[in-house]
Amino acid sequence: MTKMGCQMLWLPLALTLMMATVSTGGSTVEECDPGDLKGLASFRGGIHMDTSGRLAKWVGRRCCRWQGVSCNNETGRVTEVHLPGFISSVDFVFLSQMEGWFSPSITLLTSLEVLDLGGLAGLSGRIPTSIGLLKNLRKLYLYGNKLRGSVPESIGKLLKLEELHLHENRLSGFLPPTLGCLKNLNALLLHSNRFTGSIPASFSNLTNLMHLDLHANSITGHIPQNIGDLQLLKEIDLSDNLLNGEIPASVNNLTSISVMYLDANHLEGEIPFPSNYGQMPLLGFLRLQNNQLGGKIPPNLGYLVSLQRVSLENNKLEGAIPSSLGNLEALTELYLNGNKLSGVIPKSIGQLSHLILLTLSHNSIQGPLPNEMSALQNLQTLDLSFNSLTLNSIPRWVAKLPSLSRIYLAGCGIKGQIPDMLKSTPSPIQELDLSANDLTGGIPAWMGSLTQLYSLNLSRNHLSSSIPASVADFQELGVLDLHSNNITASMEHVFKIGTSFPGGSLTYVDLSDNSFTSGIQQISVGTLERVVYLNLSHNLQEGKLPTSMEKLKALQSLDLSYNKFGFGLVEALANLSHLETLKLQRNQFTGRIPAEFLNLKNLKDLDLSDNLLVGEIPAGRPLSDFPQSCFTGNTGLCGKPLSPCKS
Repeated sequence: MTKMGCQMLWLPLALTLMMATVSTGGSTVEECDPGDLKGLASFRGGIHMDTSGRLAKWVGRRCCRWQGVSCNNETGRVTEVHLPGFISSVDFVFLSQMEGWFSPSITLLTSLEVLDLGGLAGLSGRIPTSIGLLKNLRKLYLYGNKLRGSVPESIGKLLKLEELHLHENRLSGFLPPTLGCLKNLNALLLHSNRFTGSIPASFSNLTNLMHLDLHANSITGHIPQNIGDLQLLKEIDLSDNLLNGEIPASVNNLTSISVMYLDANHLEGEIPFPSNYGQMPLLGFLRLQNNQLGGKIPPNLGYLVSLQRVSLENNKLEGAIPSSLGNLEALTELYLNGNKLSGVIPKSIGQLSHLILLTLSHNSIQGPLPNEMSALQNLQTLDLSFNSLTLNSIPRWVAKLPSLSRIYLAGCGIKGQIPDMLKSTPSPIQELDLSANDLTGGIPAWMGSLTQLYSLNLSRNHLSSSIPASVADFQELGVLDLHSNNITASMEHVFKIGTSFPGGSLTYVDLSDNSFTSGIQQISVGTLERVVYLNLSHNLQEGKLPTSMEKLKALQSLDLSYNKFGFGLVEALANLSHLETLKLQRNQFTGRIPAEFLNLKNLKDLDLSDNLLVGEIPAGRPLSDFPQSCFTGNTGLCGKPLSPCKS
């Protein structure tokens, strides 16, 4: 064959090759690698629903053109699969969902560097035991699915892995120690699963780790003693587990830490950090609440000048609040409630000029309150409830704080009438709790002018007289608690609260243990569709229950016990489909129990005892599930669970 002939043969071959190497999806190789194609096809085959429609476009053999697939320009091998549930672009945001089985054949994509199947919600199955074959993998996102089973030991072979996001699944079992082999890992997110066992000691080998999140599992044992070796760690969240023992002193070596959440465990011992000035200089958010930590609050805590939020609540801390906390100039929230703290509040607290929230309730702190607290110009929430303050009266500076809108002074020994100075505060009061004090007199008429009030608790005082008509001016009140006072006359004005709000504003109402004689008939006047809890027990109400009770559509708990209500039980109560608690004992109800009460399928707590009810108890659940004590004291009542009715 002549040279020209060879050249002639070469030309069409060259044209064919050129056509076969048109670059799409970032690759210059047209045909998909057989292993990659098989792995992707198997994945697609396991999915029976894809609301995004992406997999429907996976047709043919040119996988590098498929949506969500990226390939290497030179080799043509699949390097990235991006199929996240959350899809966003300049024009739209879409939360998609896939349902189906996570095919283990995905591990045939041996050149894969990124696998993103996060947030698909319906992806089930297990992490393949062969996951270790993906030795080039840098990022693995499988969060927000329904994956079960354990994390395979072979995951420790992914030595190039930088990010591992397996959170919000149903994964269980022990955390494999081989995770400690992933020395390039900078983010390990395993939270919101069902993991058990202890944190492997090998985790201290993850010296490039910056984000560690194991919260909301059932992990036991101690925090690894060498946790301080993770000197690049910025955020650690081990909260909501079953960890015990002491916090390791090595945490002082976490020089990059900015977020530390160790709350809701069984940790004990003293707070060991910082041991010296300059340690943990970037720590801004610290949560240690709901543990069993003891000893005193370390004065060295004042060295952590970057702290913005600190929660030490519900522990066993004792002694005085150290004055050094006044050095935390960046602090915005301080939670010390539920401990055994004593002494007085240090004057230095007044130096916390950025403080927004201060809660010291349920301790043994003594008065007087330092006047320096009047300098807290940004304080919005103040909770000093249930201490040993014995204030006698609310300090005048409290009502002058320019930003204060949530005031909790329950059990503080406040005496006399509700002070007029609360009528006109610089910032409208949104929540007010003066319960368990020695307040006397009536509820002042001016209180209705607090139109932004959402929660009002005046329970367990000695308030008397009637409820003023002005309470009907509360247009945003959601919580009203007046129980255990001496309030008389009608409760009708309560049922007029928040009528301009769609469905009404009230969600929680407790008027029990007073001397109200009327007002329940006014339920028909108000809009109470959002009330979940209604307690009118231990009053002097009488008459028939209004059929308008059925308007309480969201009601879950109704207590009308220990009154003088009479006549028959209204069938309207059977329309309260969300009702879980119904207490009507110690009244004068007559007649039969309506058969419609069998429609109360969510009922868990029922008491109809000590009335004048007669006839057979309607047969069936839920009434048949309750013990005899729920029906005794009605001499004419019979049938299961009481004695059989006589023929």
